[in-house]
Amino acid sequence: MDTTVTRSLILGTAGHIDHGKTSLVRALTGIDCDRLPEEKARGITIDIGFARLELPGYQLGVVDVPGHERFIRNMLAGATGFDLAMLVVAADDSIMPQTREHLEILRLLGIRHGVIALTKCDLVDQTTREVVELEVRELVRGSFLDDASLVHTSASSGMGLEELRDALVRACADCAGNPRSMDPGWFRMAIDRSFVVQGHGTVVTGTVMSGAVRVGDEVTWLPSGQSVRVRAIHRHDKPAESVSAGMRAALNLAGVRHEEVARGQEVATPGLLVPSRVVSLRVRALANAPRPLRHRQQLRLHLGTSECLATLSLLDCDRVAPGDEALAQLFIESPITATWGQAVVLRDASGRTTLGGGRVIQPTARKIRRRHVEDLEHLEKQVGHDADARCRMACWFAGFGGVSAGALVRDAGMPMEDAARWIATGLQSGQLIVIPAGGTRRVVLEADRVVELESRLLATADKLHGKYPLLGHHERQKVEAGLDYLGDTPLVAAILDRLVARKALVGPMGRVGLPDFKPRLTTAQRRLKEQIVQQFREKAFTPPDADDLKAIAGANASHLKEILDVCEAEGWIVPFAEGMWLHSSREQEMRRLVVDKLKELASSNTGLLVADIRTILGTSRKFAVPLCEYLDRAGVTRRDGDIRWLATPIRN
Repeated sequence: MDTTVTRSLILGTAGHIDHGKTSLVRALTGIDCDRLPEEKARGITIDIGFARLELPGYQLGVVDVPGHERFIRNMLAGATGFDLAMLVVAADDSIMPQTREHLEILRLLGIRHGVIALTKCDLVDQTTREVVELEVRELVRGSFLDDASLVHTSASSGMGLEELRDALVRACADCAGNPRSMDPGWFRMAIDRSFVVQGHGTVVTGTVMSGAVRVGDEVTWLPSGQSVRVRAIHRHDKPAESVSAGMRAALNLAGVRHEEVARGQEVATPGLLVPSRVVSLRVRALANAPRPLRHRQQLRLHLGTSECLATLSLLDCDRVAPGDEALAQLFIESPITATWGQAVVLRDASGRTTLGGGRVIQPTARKIRRRHVEDLEHLEKQVGHDADARCRMACWFAGFGGVSAGALVRDAGMPMEDAARWIATGLQSGQLIVIPAGGTRRVVLEADRVVELESRLLATADKLHGKYPLLGHHERQKVEAGLDYLGDTPLVAAILDRLVARKALVGPMGRVGLPDFKPRLTTAQRRLKEQIVQQFREKAFTPPDADDLKAIAGANASHLKEILDVCEAEGWIVPFAEGMWLHSSREQEMRRLVVDKLKELASSNTGLLVADIRTILGTSRKFAVPLCEYLDRAGVTRRDGDIRWLATPIRN
């Protein structure tokens, strides 16, 4: 019984046009990757093609890419999922422009293993082959192909094909320790093709970049965010129950139309990817780039299978000379999806020249101000290989939006199990804090962020005390609204509750203030406050109006509004309409009088008119109407036409 485990990997071709990439793949696999009529007619590869290659211990999905400079965009779409590459150079042509450009692109994408195939060796003599081999060795010096096997081949005669297969097996074995193969455990596949199968609907194809998916699974189609179901799966033209990382896959999706699908979109485990138009990255200009990368330069971004225009914002310099690196952000024309560490390739806006590339640091970023030292220091820590530091920085940049295990998979490059464990440890140590954010929702925040928000709330309260020195307490809504904060209101309310719970803020009846703050009323202002409170108590349901209050205030009329605010804040008076108040004891009395009368009338199924309530309270219509409306708002009464009833019916 054969117990050999077959590993799935993706092999990609690279090289100049007409150097025999497609012919070599056909000789190795028996599959012609040129599927388009135009490719057959013109004899050149235009779009990416696919084949499969069985090797001892490995099953390779082969992605054949076009070599013409006009189709570099298609080459990049195919190269995004390579585990190893086969650089193809024709012995009768040697190194050509796209040989160099494809090699640079593979380096930018982080490919670390591969082989070199010298093709068309039957067309030249031994000396020519040896000269071309030396030229190729010089080209790849210092690259991932520096020590790679170089095999002399001929697709037409079969020369070197067995040696090439052996070289590929050795390169596959080297892939075992490749960091690119580390799988976070969540399914992700960038779409490179879409078509319709009669009777089945939309089918999308791509290379599975991570995780696995099974028939019947729900996945998210991005960037739309729509949930779709995997109706069926094909792998190498055969039905399959599941596919996993390193495999080519065709997914039959239920819930999406073929016309809506485009290359560059993705399907992934729900909760993993978030569309964004701003990403942070460490960018590098090619050593042989014709010109430097410049701040605010428009570029063509290639990420995954997507291609879109973006504007480069350099954060710590104005230009990146060829061969140099810098921290940067990309402001992208349309939303893309990315994960930490994902490779990007940058070409000029016309798409003619590859200028550089980089690695994503923040897949969903906010705009960072240039030379903002604290942000740049935190960004630098997200670049490194220290997973704990990356997680802490991801939490810091998440701000008040909170962090989840899925976010750490995406933003810090953590496997799912490690991310969940890291959060659990952080909650236990106090490095992370769970904050309620309305309903059943809970937000996990970095402890420093909670302290920051608490400090800002306390500072806001202090600012209000400075602005209104006569008020000892302020409405909670004023404290929350005065905060320079963009986020969930329930989250701010929860942080405010934490401050009240430990008495960092105190106050009665939904008002808060600093515990050591005392209103600074002068003797005259204190006397005026007492007079106003007394007037409201005595006037009952015909409270003093603006003219009455000004007459009482006399020379202190300029402080009248502040004094009224103090009276309201301390709970002495209750507003029932604009510029109208009742003494708090009278407000309670009004409720009791109206409720008692309505209860008395309940047996006769009779309600009260405004005139009736005016008589009960002994007031005028000027006050009766707004008082009735106040009782409606307070939930004491319920209006039905001109009649008012108890808001809560009496149960017998």
